[in-house]
Amino acid sequence: MDLRHLDTEPSREEREAVDAVIGEGETLATVPLREARRLRAHLLPALHALQDRVGRITEGGLGYVCRRLHVPPAEAWGVVTFYALFNVDEERPTTVAHVCDDVACRLAGAERICGELAGTLGPEGKAVKGRGWMRSPCLGLCDQAPAALLVVPGAPPTEVLWGGVDAPSVAEAVRSGTAPERGGVQPLQPREALHLLRRVGQVDPTDIDAWRRSGGGAGLRRALELGPAEVIALVGRSGLVGRGGAAFPTARKWEAVARQPARPHHLVCNADESEPGTFKDRVLMEQDPYTVVEGVAIAAFAVGSELARIYVRDEYPLARQRLQHAIDTLRQRGWLGDDVLGRGVKLDVELVRGAGAYICGEETALLNSMEGLRGEPRQKPPFPSDSGLFGQPTAINNVETLANVPLILTEGPEAWAARGVPGSAGTRLFCLAGHVRRPGVVEVGMGTTLREVIALGGGTPSGRPVRAVLLGGAAGGFVTADQLDVPLTFEDTRRIGATMGSGVVLVLDDSADIADLLRRITAFFRDESCGQCVPCRVGTVRMEEWVARRSSGGSADPALLDDLGAVLRDASICGLGQTAASAVQSAVRLGLLGGGR
Repeated sequence: MDLRHLDTEPSREEREAVDAVIGEGETLATVPLREARRLRAHLLPALHALQDRVGRITEGGLGYVCRRLHVPPAEAWGVVTFYALFNVDEERPTTVAHVCDDVACRLAGAERICGELAGTLGPEGKAVKGRGWMRSPCLGLCDQAPAALLVVPGAPPTEVLWGGVDAPSVAEAVRSGTAPERGGVQPLQPREALHLLRRVGQVDPTDIDAWRRSGGGAGLRRALELGPAEVIALVGRSGLVGRGGAAFPTARKWEAVARQPARPHHLVCNADESEPGTFKDRVLMEQDPYTVVEGVAIAAFAVGSELARIYVRDEYPLARQRLQHAIDTLRQRGWLGDDVLGRGVKLDVELVRGAGAYICGEETALLNSMEGLRGEPRQKPPFPSDSGLFGQPTAINNVETLANVPLILTEGPEAWAARGVPGSAGTRLFCLAGHVRRPGVVEVGMGTTLREVIALGGGTPSGRPVRAVLLGGAAGGFVTADQLDVPLTFEDTRRIGATMGSGVVLVLDDSADIADLLRRITAFFRDESCGQCVPCRVGTVRMEEWVARRSSGGSADPALLDDLGAVLRDASICGLGQTAASAVQSAVRLGLLGGGR
């Protein structure tokens, strides 16, 4: 694309698509420049509107968006090219199947599928009559691996995420422009053992009345009775900490925002679940969306936010659809809006759609993305509680964290905490996948052993012994067979040099090619690094090179690995770089990559 030609006129379809998102009018550029920061928040929705309609962001379409939103073309180009799912390449297919080749799908034969697709549909990323396929990092459907995401532009567009794919079914989906819809899921455990997952497979996720009959909404009613300060106090007594990986005390974060004199306050739900091997938040959003929205609303009420936002990854079309339906229905019934349940409280929720960038799971990168900027992390301090969205106080929590809040208010903080152990309260969701008979999300009390979690999946399909478990995802580390009795608590996993991270439990039997998985993990971090800081931008490339040499039998100095890991950990500005070497270092330490030290 030549940026000198952004004065090219958009097509009628492009103009209509953008106007439907940001309103009609000649221009919005007449607003004062001091208001441009908020105006620019329309950039990501406008770009999605263009791609949804025509399958590509053209010069004319981008130029029209820039004129409407007062965004310099060079900056808009920087945003468009930052995200993997935006298409600016005329040779790239517009009707496209994104085929996951990440860790869980790799174990299920994704490489073979990609090889066959190259023979039937042509080279990856090259359009044949506008249609084709592309490789994709984790699509969050690891329990149904291998997976693919079909995207067909139009009004409306078609977006379907489905699993259990093979090359013929993907090729047929691309040719026909349709893919099979997924059915519901059933938990792996007895219903009486479930708390956060109790409605999954039991209550229709689109029926607000069924949700209400199952106790839904009681947490928000209780919050309105108690008031913000008491809600924060109860959450603090429960010991709830973040379930996204950082494990920061939730109440402390809320209190830091609530006490800020600057207004307005913001509440953001981080639903950009992109860690390879992770899919628990998708299950909650798809199967119990009303509860997710209820937890978001309670948190917003507690911190003093009148408009909460849920940032959902673009690869989750069904989750976005069901969350939007839940929000719309709750608003119609008076559970959201200018006078929530007649209590004089103004509170609403809106969705923000990501565009394919793992880095946007980092909280400050997510904020930049929401503001229409490149999704690059910010320096901290200031922390979001002081200066977050639009420079104003902001609390950010992930889906599982917020979905627990209604339970804490209705059951009481002590009862909720008692399901875990001291220091690691409550239950935790784990994403069980890989070499297990029954993959899926499991809910167990904190302190349950890793061996017990794996047993819920019924053992390995082949009956072969477990060699290792990737715990915590690509940013986590490996646990070997003699460590499976570790209790899943923050302290115990730290003691063996592991982390629970985002809840990934990827089981590997003794047939797994761990070197191949590590090559994919290091390629993932190299691709997903935003490139803002040199230690991560260069270090992830050097890490991939080190693994390639080691796994091919070449010379790979262990001291260099230690140096790379130290630089990434100590000098990167965000968690992506700081944890990029974790899996490789743990594999070498445990002798899983051609011997340890």
